[in-house]
This record gives sequence, structure tokens and C-alpha cells, in this order.
Amino acid sequence: MSLREQEKFVTKKFIEERKMNISNEDVKEVVAEIPEGHRHIRTKIILQDNTEIIFQEATIASIVRAYVTLKTHPQKVSLKLTGKRLEDRKSGFAEWQLLEEE
Repeated sequence: MSLREQEKFVTKKFIEERKMNISNEDVKEVVAEIPEGHRHIRTKIILQDNTEIIFQEATIASIVRAYVTLKTHPQKVSLKLTGKRLEDRKSGFAEWQLLEEE
């Protein structure tokens, strides 16, 4: 598939469906870094069409936690994280958290 065909495919999928199924072939590079003046990791995924998706550390940590849970749990086959604003939280934790639904 040419770069132009990939761009059309990714753009059409994103605009019409508002969801993307991104495979390794869709990814040009992944950059994980702590930006100057920050303390937390930012992860940038650059797609073949140069679309950049930047995740904050807490988001990637939540995704990794869900992934590891599913890969290691003997019976779980699905897990859903839902964003919630927390009034009571540990010191230093963000007000907005992705929490596992029961």
C-alpha cells in the first residue's frame, strides 16, 4: 500500500468511524521521553501518515496495567477502564484516574 493510500485509509477510518485499529505496520515510530522541565514520561506514537498521538505517563501506565492483568490472569478475558474524577486520592495522584470497572 502506498503512503498516499495509507493516508486515505487512516483518515477515512478516523473521520468516518472515530475509531482506529492500529497495527505495527501503521506505526512509523514510538518515542518515549521525559520532556525538559517535566517529571513524567510522554509517549508519542507517530503513524505512517505522520499523525502524532501523545500519551501522558498515567494513560500508558493504565493501558499497561490492563494488558498485564489480561495476559497473566488465569480466567479474565476482558477488562474495562473508565475515567473518573476522584475527590479522595493519595497525595501526588492526579484527580482524573482510569479505574477498572467491576
